[in-house]
Amino acid sequence: MTLMTVNEVDAGPGKISRSAEVNAPAAEIFQLIADPHRHNELDGGGTVVGQVSGPDRLSQGAKFSVKMKQYGFPYRITSEVTEFADNQVVEWQHPLGHRWRWELAPLSDQTTLVTETFDYSGLSGAKASGLKMFGSLKHNVAGIEATLRKLQARFS
Repeated sequence: MTLMTVNEVDAGPGKISRSAEVNAPAAEIFQLIADPHRHNELDGGGTVVGQVSGPDRLSQGAKFSVKMKQYGFPYRITSEVTEFADNQVVEWQHPLGHRWRWELAPLSDQTTLVTETFDYSGLSGAKASGLKMFGSLKHNVAGIEATLRKLQARFS
């Protein structure tokens, strides 16, 4: 199996964004992204370890909590959905202020352009510097690319 290309997207300063074509309808991909209990099926970075509390389907303003592990340390994070449009976009914000965003654009009935963005543009200089210092930005680039490849493989 040949992996499809994952492309860098210039989403502006303070944003890490990648896109990839996925061989599935937008609605099918969206069902996976909009269910926080299934985020471990998407996670290419290895940080989502399960134990989710929250709704079975996200919506505007919904909150969900996920057990995570990073750099060997377990923790739990609660996020709030800041933007939601069926089969098009879901975005949530972490307590530190950064956001994760998924955008789906149908290319045909069976192919979707999926864009995932880590947005830290609204963080203070100190918080953004902290992310850089701890290697989080490089880790997030690798994680986003792995997530998109995992999504491509799932629907190949």
